Amino acid sequence: MGIGPTPSLSGKRLVLGVTGSIAAYKAVGFLRLLMREGATVSVVMTESATRFITPLTFEVLSKQPVSRDLFEAHEEMRHLTLPQQADAIIIAPATAHMLAKSALGLADDLLSTMLLTSRCPLILAPAMDGDMWTNPTVRAHTEALQRRGAVIVEPEEGPLASGRIGQGRMAEEERILAAVRSKLAPTRDWTGRRVLVSAGPTHESIDPIRFVSNRSSGKMGYAIASAASERGAEVVLVSGPTALMPPPGVAYVPVTTAEEMGKSLLVRLPWADTVIMAAAVADFRPARSAAQKLKKKDRMTSLDLEPTEDILTQLAARKTTQTLVGFAAETQDLLAHAREKLHAKAIDLIVANDVTVKGSGFESDFNQVVLLDRTGHTKSFPLMPKRELADQILDSIKTLRKKTRKPAPRSRGGNQ
Repeated sequence: MGIGPTPSLSGKRLVLGVTGSIAAYKAVGFLRLLMREGATVSVVMTESATRFITPLTFEVLSKQPVSRDLFEAHEEMRHLTLPQQADAIIIAPATAHMLAKSALGLADDLLSTMLLTSRCPLILAPAMDGDMWTNPTVRAHTEALQRRGAVIVEPEEGPLASGRIGQGRMAEEERILAAVRSKLAPTRDWTGRRVLVSAGPTHESIDPIRFVSNRSSGKMGYAIASAASERGAEVVLVSGPTALMPPPGVAYVPVTTAEEMGKSLLVRLPWADTVIMAAAVADFRPARSAAQKLKKKDRMTSLDLEPTEDILTQLAARKTTQTLVGFAAETQDLLAHAREKLHAKAIDLIVANDVTVKGSGFESDFNQVVLLDRTGHTKSFPLMPKRELADQILDSIKTLRKKTRKPAPRSRGGNQ
C-alpha cells in the first residue's frame, strides 16, 4: 500500500483568530482545511465573532478549547502561552476594526493582546464592505502592517452582505492556505538564482519642482522582487520614486530618472541571470531642464520633449545567457502590440496588461495579464493580486527555461 504525500503543515501549531464579520462562518471550512494539512489549531474568537457563530463549533472540530476572554484566560496566561507556542497566527476573517487595532497596537481583548506578545508570522485575511476596504484609513493600516512583515491576503471582488458588488469578500481558503505555506514551508526553487528587477516610474525634471512621469506605483515590480527573494533568489531591486518600502532581504537601489535607471541596470546585467523590467520608464523627458523654478510670468506655453533611452533594447543588445522579461502596458490591441514589442526588442518573455481593465494595472493591487514568450506560447491570467501574479510570472520563467534549455552534448563513448 502506497504512502500519500506528507501534509504541508504537519507538526505546525497555529492560532486561528476569528473576528466579527459575516464571513466568520467561512472560518469553519478553513479550520478543517488547516487540520487536513496536519496542523494543530487553537481558535481565538473576539466577542463580536461569537454573535455570528458559536465557539462550540470550533471546539468540536479543532478538539481544542476556544479562547475568547482575556480575563477568563488570565490564570493560564493564554495571551502569552498561545503565541509563544504558535508557528503562525492567522486572522480570518479580519475586520476593519481588527486591522486598526493590529496596526496601532491597541490591546483590549485576548486576540489583540496576543499580537503584541507574538514573534511568529502574522497572516490576515480581511473581510468587509468594499467601501470600507478602499477607505484611506483602512489602506493606511493595511500598509503599516505589511511594512512590519504581516501578510495580507487581500479580499476578493463579488457580491457583498450589503447586496452590492465590490472588493471585500474574504479570500478563498486555498489562497489563505497558500500564504500560510509560503511563510511556514516556503518553496525555495529559485535558490542560487540572481534576479535583477526594475520597478516604479521615472521622474524627468522640468525644473526643480515639476517633472514628467506616469502613474506607475511600483507595486508589480516590488511584488516580483519579494516573491523571488522568498523563493530563495538573490535579488537587486532598482526602483524609481514610489511610496513603497523595499521588501525584506532585497538589495535596494533607488533612482530617479530614466538615465539613472538605465545605468544602474546595465552595470548589474553581467551579475544577473534573470532580468525583469517591470518599471514604467518615461518615454520622453524635457529637452531642457530649468535650474530654477519656472514662474507664471515666464510664460512657458509649450514644453519641448525628447525621447529617453530605451533601456529594454539596451539590455537585450548586451545580454548573454540572461532571461530577459519585459512589460507592456497597453490601452488597445493588447496582443498585437505585445507581440510586436516581444520580437522588436528580442526579449524572452513579455507581460502584457490592458490598463483600461477595471481594477487592474497602475496604482491597483491587482493585475490581469497575458504572458507571451519567444517560443510562441501565450497564457492568460484572470484578475488577481499582484503578489500572486508575481509567483505565476516566476513559474512561467522557469517553464520557459526548461523548454529552451540546450541539451548537453552526447558522449561518443564505445570501443576505440
